[in-house]
Amino acid sequence: MKTFLLQFFTWWNSQTIGTRVFTWRKGTKVGEDEFGNVYYEGTQDSEGRTRRWVIYKGYAEASAIPAGWHGWIHHRAETPPSRETYKAHAWEKTHQPNLTGSAAAYRPKGSIAHGDNRPAVTGDYDAWTPGS
Repeated sequence: MKTFLLQFFTWWNSQTIGTRVFTWRKGTKVGEDEFGNVYYEGTQDSEGRTRRWVIYKGYAEASAIPAGWHGWIHHRAETPPSRETYKAHAWEKTHQPNLTGSAAAYRPKGSIAHGDNRPAVTGDYDAWTPGS
């Protein structure tokens, strides 16, 4: 019952009821990645390309799609990684979730959120004051 209510009232948890019905009617499962996200392919869209979509496992975060699946879902590759021996390149980074808004978010030096004092002003900058 909880899963049904989450699908009915939220869009950020896995899939909505509409997506579930659409996938059931028109989707063909293509594969699954190491995070548990499931990829589907459907009929052709108005541009003549096959429609492709992903149903996330848990919270819907677009950055959680691995590089190989990203290329397939955006029509950069015709063969999905599940039908070939795709191996990540040495220069590809592993997934790191979006940390914006969390305690681990990037806070550059001088930022109010950083907590330190701003760096001292050097001679190449004159602050504006009213009437000057």
